Amino acid sequence: MSIQGNDRFQRKLEDRAHKKSGFKILVVDDEPSILELVKTALETLENYQVSVASNANDAVKCVQAADQPFDCFLLDIQMPDIDGIELLKHLRRVSDYAETPVLMLTAMSDRKYIDAAFLEGATDYVNKPFDFLELRSRIKCAHSLVKARNETKKSLQCASDLQSKLSTHQQFNFEDPIAVEGVDRMLRYVEFDNYVAQLARRKLFSSQAVSVKLQDAGMFYELAGNESFRDAVHDVASCIQSATLDMDAVFSYRGSGVFLVILHGRKAADSIRGTESLGELIAAQMRTHVADDRVEVLVGEAVSLRLLSRANTAGALQKAVDAVQHLEADLRKNDYPQSFDVAEGEATTAKGEKRIYERVLVELFGEESYLNFR
Repeated sequence: MSIQGNDRFQRKLEDRAHKKSGFKILVVDDEPSILELVKTALETLENYQVSVASNANDAVKCVQAADQPFDCFLLDIQMPDIDGIELLKHLRRVSDYAETPVLMLTAMSDRKYIDAAFLEGATDYVNKPFDFLELRSRIKCAHSLVKARNETKKSLQCASDLQSKLSTHQQFNFEDPIAVEGVDRMLRYVEFDNYVAQLARRKLFSSQAVSVKLQDAGMFYELAGNESFRDAVHDVASCIQSATLDMDAVFSYRGSGVFLVILHGRKAADSIRGTESLGELIAAQMRTHVADDRVEVLVGEAVSLRLLSRANTAGALQKAVDAVQHLEADLRKNDYPQSFDVAEGEATTAKGEKRIYERVLVELFGEESYLNFR
């Protein structure tokens, strides 16, 4: 072989070695056959660098001994001594692994395990027996998600650094499904979609989806600014969490001032006696805990998920979101009726239109100045 050929061959080896060492996965399962199959398949299909552990204690030792943090974890749930969900909780408390993709690779299909895994921070949930090509695809999706989140964090840090110089700099767009921290039973956007998809795969639905929307969210965002809008989203999330405290519920913020709540089982449905009562519960929480009287919410009609299939998961969730959007549109029609002067050909607004502009004036001029302005 020529020197040039040797060089090309060497570069290929180096490229392959770099690619192999570029993505590290730790698989934790107490079944040796599963460990061997997953390791062989992933290293063959993607040249991943795969480490294995047969129990949680060994997994912790692998994490502590690693020169570089792992990029992804595959965890079985049912293991001796410490189960996979407890291991997941431990990993999420380690700063290096707060955002690392964690896929539960398990035969446990009861909803209590699915709920527990996602609420402790699982990225996705894959049932055994599994298809290796699908597993590879879902690992890639999880990794892409984390890369995007890390890039967003860097952008937010840059925005924070520039804030003193550019007071109008926007850290996120109105449509962005921003993360809300410190609220129980709340999942982020992608994890929520994966959670609902997993329920659909297992045909575990006796549930309904309800949408909750920050009223006049677009105007609030433009008027109050980035941080106040974020605070309002957090306030609404906290009120939803408190209002559904005694229910079997999981929820998520979807962007544009909209939340989706999944209520499970007949007990949850009976507890609220329809979405109107859920709205009353949330409003009661707001009166107690939210000082900003501009924060108001609308609650859409419930959408049954009883017949949900894997194929129409997204459609069912969108139907729930559409319900609250239509409700707000109908309220605006009633709030802002128009009468037309035929001679002038111009629309004049009735008294209902005052509400939203009164809020604008209060924000711009303050309560006292606004009262004088009137």
